[in-house]
Amino acid sequence: MTMLTYTLITDPAPLAASEAGRQSKSTGTVYLLVTNTGQTAYATIKVTVPVGTGAGHLTHDFTTITPKGEHTDIKTGRTRAVTVQTQNFAVQVSDQGSAVSFGPGDHMVVTLENVTVAPEPGLAVLRVTEAAGRSKSGGLRRSDTVVAVVKTAPKDIPAPHGFLADDVVVDAGTKVTLNWEGSDDFTYEVLFPGGRKPVPRVKHPGSHGPYSLVLDAGDAPRRDTTYTLVAGFGAQRHTLTTTVQVRNPVLGTLTAVDGVTTPRLAGSTQGDGSITFLPGGVKVWSTPGSDAPGTVFADKADLDGVNTRWVQGRSSDDGWIAFSRFGLQVYPGGPGTSTHGVVYADSVRAKDAPYGQGGGWINLHDEGMTVYLSKNGSNGLGSVTARDFNR
Repeated sequence: MTMLTYTLITDPAPLAASEAGRQSKSTGTVYLLVTNTGQTAYATIKVTVPVGTGAGHLTHDFTTITPKGEHTDIKTGRTRAVTVQTQNFAVQVSDQGSAVSFGPGDHMVVTLENVTVAPEPGLAVLRVTEAAGRSKSGGLRRSDTVVAVVKTAPKDIPAPHGFLADDVVVDAGTKVTLNWEGSDDFTYEVLFPGGRKPVPRVKHPGSHGPYSLVLDAGDAPRRDTTYTLVAGFGAQRHTLTTTVQVRNPVLGTLTAVDGVTTPRLAGSTQGDGSITFLPGGVKVWSTPGSDAPGTVFADKADLDGVNTRWVQGRSSDDGWIAFSRFGLQVYPGGPGTSTHGVVYADSVRAKDAPYGQGGGWINLHDEGMTVYLSKNGSNGLGSVTARDFNR
């Protein structure tokens, strides 16, 4: 039976086992509280740590442990450091090689810092070997006892957070930089329409650091795009999303159910025409920002009416028709010529002839022309009335 009393405390409590394959390991601190509950005692103390990867081991790497010891005299209230040595997976505590003096009520704390917890959950038992006596000059008697540490199952890796783009509104084709905070234990991948990008692992001083991924011109968004960050380790899986808006989206097709509202439409390349929407109609311009009217090309038009100053054939040499307040005038060649042109027709019908319905009808043929009554479709010859005739 030991002269001193031993109590073991951990931080955090309980300790979580490390998980195989994770870059970040579970670490903690083990405190061994040594208390004298009786008469004055003198003792050296050895704590043997079970090392390995099993359920009964505290750590698989003894070299990471930093030990220290502090003794507190209850009468004076003074705390002082004691000598701590390590050897063969054990920590030896003494007073510069001699037994430490424990007055009634004195205590000592042996601290094992930076313990990398072994990967299997379970109960790790530490053996305490005490060499103690009531007299400093007398022989010290060896006694053994044990203290135990609980190791729970590994904790989940903290979920990543802060998944955002440097710029949430960009021009089409502009590179995008995505940033987030997350553990180095995860394998990261960014998904987006038409592609996916794995994220290279990076090394940080801690297990939780900043990440970034740059999508260059080849993967840059051409329309509003939602990016999905996928973080995975074993059975753990987390997804985060962020959206980047594009000022000038490039679309393959556009289907608008309720209509499209815009003040202007323009072509996608330099020099293309544009359409401006005005109250009551539209205007077509030769180039965006220009005041020069442009041209509308179509196979046919089905309209309720047309208001125009002139009409011409497709060729620049074709005749054209000008509209004046008194009627219309036909000219040969392009607009601007003043010579009158020719109207070709098989026949001419006069709407308001004396015989009424149908009007008079003039048939034009190779030998000349014939005037018909054209009353109710009659082929009866009609009359030509003139004030004068010069032959």
